[in-house]
Amino acid sequence: MGRLRYPLRRIIEGLITLFIVMTIIFLLFRVMPGDPLSIVIDPKMTPEVKEMIRHSYGLDQPMFVQYGIYLKNLFTLNLGESFRYSQPVSEVLAARIPNTLLLFTSASVLSAVLGIILGRIIAWRRNSKLEYGLTLAGLFFYEMPIFWFGLILIYLFAFRLNLFPISGMIDFELWTLGATTGEKIIDILHHLILPLITLTTASFCGMMLLMRTSMVETMKEDYVEAAKARGLPDKVVRDSYAARNAELPVITAFVLSLSASIGGGVLTEKVFSWPGIGYELYQATIGRDYPLAQGCFFILTLMTILAVIVIDITYAYLDPRVSYD
Repeated sequence: MGRLRYPLRRIIEGLITLFIVMTIIFLLFRVMPGDPLSIVIDPKMTPEVKEMIRHSYGLDQPMFVQYGIYLKNLFTLNLGESFRYSQPVSEVLAARIPNTLLLFTSASVLSAVLGIILGRIIAWRRNSKLEYGLTLAGLFFYEMPIFWFGLILIYLFAFRLNLFPISGMIDFELWTLGATTGEKIIDILHHLILPLITLTTASFCGMMLLMRTSMVETMKEDYVEAAKARGLPDKVVRDSYAARNAELPVITAFVLSLSASIGGGVLTEKVFSWPGIGYELYQATIGRDYPLAQGCFFILTLMTILAVIVIDITYAYLDPRVSYD
């Protein structure tokens, strides 16, 4: 019964966490100064028309009534209507989620692959020049502000060398002239390269350092020493014994990065004007578009909580040391 109670308990805890986070978000947006309908209401409108618009969005109701409507809409997946776009938030997000998934999922996969490969190499070759060099480089790029690195790439490769587009996801002129499917794919990939390099560089360094630390600890285990004593080749000991067991923390970080990708990276998408969830979250927050901003936060929070629950349950079933109590 413990194996059944544990997943159920984690799901209940996840729902409670989601409720708390969304309540905090509701309150934060309500205490911000200014009128959220300023982008909708024209100053030239009559007071009657302004009041009618305010009533249509439910902003003429007391705070507790707004909160009740807000919770009801969340649990029925009705995210409301965007002030800025005058269309359902779900439609706005549905158009942006694929763009964010393309960028951030690609970066997460590349980061995990590079991080695992380089991490196990430098862990195996401890105290070498290669380890010192890659570790220092990893720490530098890991701590470097991602928006600063993105701006440097834009300046060098887009502005100075004119090798890549400065911003956006597509060339609107190309698409309006009736480009073929192949040309459209190439155009998207062309716009994708710089933001992908930015995200991959920042992410894989963290995974590389995590893999290195985990593998250094794993190499101290008795079964690794026993494999060496049996005369197995170094590559077999490294890849089949030490690296395989050291990859678990990196895989955990990879799953969490995938869940975070649905919410996008606000700074990265803003720097490159990439039309994803992160960019919309920034625009909605600046423009006080309550429904759209709350919808972005809801998707991000939900995916993160789901990822954590899946990881916890997987650990519980794979690792006998995890307690179900």
